[in-house]
Amino acid sequence: MAEEKDLTQDGAPAADLPDTSEKHEGGSDMSQSPLKPQKTGTNSSKTKGPAGGFDDTPIPKAPPGYTIKITFHKATNLPLADINTLSADPFIIAELSTTLPTRHKEDPPLQIRTPTIRQCTDPVWNCEWIVANVPASGFRLKCRIYDEDPADHDDRLGNVHVDADSINEQWPGIDDVSYPVKKRMGSKRAYLLRAVAVCFNKVEHMHGFLNVSVQVLGKTNDTNGGRTYTIGPQFWIRHQSPLLGRLLGQKEPNGEDDAVPQNTGKSKPKAEKYNFQANQMQLRGPVPEAMYHRFVEFKPFVKAMFTATGVRGFILSKTLHHQHARVYNFDQNTEFQMFKEPSKEFTQKFLELVHYDVGGRIFTYVLTLDSLFRFTETGKEFGIDMLSKHTMHSDVAAYIAFSGEFFIRRLKHPHRAAPEEGGDNQSHPPDDIADGPPEDDPKKDPSYYEIIIDNDSGTYRPNAKLLPQLKEFFETNFPGLHVVTLDCQGDADKMNEMKQQQRERKKKEGNHIIYTQLSRTSSMSSSDVDELDRLEREGEMREPHLRHQVMRQAGARAGATKTHMKEYKPSNNREGWRGSKHQAREDDAGAGPAKDGEASPNNDKENEKVAAK
Repeated sequence: MAEEKDLTQDGAPAADLPDTSEKHEGGSDMSQSPLKPQKTGTNSSKTKGPAGGFDDTPIPKAPPGYTIKITFHKATNLPLADINTLSADPFIIAELSTTLPTRHKEDPPLQIRTPTIRQCTDPVWNCEWIVANVPASGFRLKCRIYDEDPADHDDRLGNVHVDADSINEQWPGIDDVSYPVKKRMGSKRAYLLRAVAVCFNKVEHMHGFLNVSVQVLGKTNDTNGGRTYTIGPQFWIRHQSPLLGRLLGQKEPNGEDDAVPQNTGKSKPKAEKYNFQANQMQLRGPVPEAMYHRFVEFKPFVKAMFTATGVRGFILSKTLHHQHARVYNFDQNTEFQMFKEPSKEFTQKFLELVHYDVGGRIFTYVLTLDSLFRFTETGKEFGIDMLSKHTMHSDVAAYIAFSGEFFIRRLKHPHRAAPEEGGDNQSHPPDDIADGPPEDDPKKDPSYYEIIIDNDSGTYRPNAKLLPQLKEFFETNFPGLHVVTLDCQGDADKMNEMKQQQRERKKKEGNHIIYTQLSRTSSMSSSDVDELDRLEREGEMREPHLRHQVMRQAGARAGATKTHMKEYKPSNNREGWRGSKHQAREDDAGAGPAKDGEASPNNDKENEKVAAK
């Protein structure tokens, strides 16, 4: 983060903001076909410094489009992607494309990811996606179905394409139509398992289907239809990464409840549990039109990294994509919830994700062009520098809406202006206020809290003139929350002072964990016997599959056989066919006198010597 801050201090691009009033006026041009935008530079000729930052390229003008609702109902007969469970954990990544031109070719596509349905080849999602400004010329919806695999890359199970050549308010729409899943791009291993299952009559056939509905809700209430964007639903996703938590040292402290009960005679504490939390929230679009920023080329290799050109650029780009996937990892512990619209409950969920005003935390955030809000905690105590890099949070996106840092403070008087805005009020930190952390539980009412958000990002250098628009956008999406914006240059002293107060509060209240939950996925080793026993006692473990029981019994028998072979010692009885009770040389007594050099059968000592030999 230090490198980014130093770059920011050199000066952000001073390009003036576009005059949006002219773009939003009605006129004859709005009834014509969309025009390609005039490409402009991202750095004024009068501005010193590297290219990048604020980009004043306007959105192309077009007539207002239509608002559509897409519903992903269910899928049937998906392949068996997981050989361990003979099932799959399917989800959909849907991408919507239209004939509208983009401002630049590097603009990311319009996408949505559905929740994951666990261990099911006939998943039911009923997940909705409402998109605005779809042109009358129609759309193409590409649905990629994947099997979630936290320990490895996600296997693709197939593709489905939904096309509409033209739409209008009289368009009948698509009502729960089954589309065949194309296998050409699917995992060969998954379909091989499916074929084996068909051969053994475990499933009926090889062909999978995806049921989709599309409905026109009406004309989009917008003056310019030059871009499509997500209206809803609003959702939040909380990711947990035990491996990253271990690397960062984010662990749960041992408390009184962690000790083994005293009646066992043991005082051995439980194993420490590590975790790290990353968050995503889909806000209601669109983001303000002028909020459009490109990565800053402060070093020669940066452009190659963002465009994945050249050997070095390709390797760096792949590495950052992989880091993003690790931090925003989907597994069994990932939490996913939908909201119909911005509401007080949605604001309360945001405050819960940032843990209210507990611990003096500071967060790094990125706001994408489609209003996806990503953030994680950052700070000097984190040993992995990538968590402070907006490049990783944006998933190496060439263009975003905004980025920077933020933190949360609690107000003493909820209905007064914040002290940063000149109000007669106090905030925690720096003040010690009763009825809240660290002594009491946090208040749930959003009006008690303020978010201090800035543009401190050397990767994209957001223009400070856009902070008022950012403030309005966040106030709309988080009802009841006080929003205060700071310019990392113009308000540098004030910003640094407030962040230092956050750090001091964190030292005072202790380095709290971000989120603690022991992962029961592949990240937990088989040696955690105590934890497995606890889960079984508390009823948190699922009923074992029949295949798992058979494998467990077979493994136990194989292990017993190996142990027996290791401990086996040949018997003195060479006549094993007589049985285990027949003693060695038992028949020698009637065999006559011993010959020279042989032991006498009547001499016990001699017999013992022979047995020893």
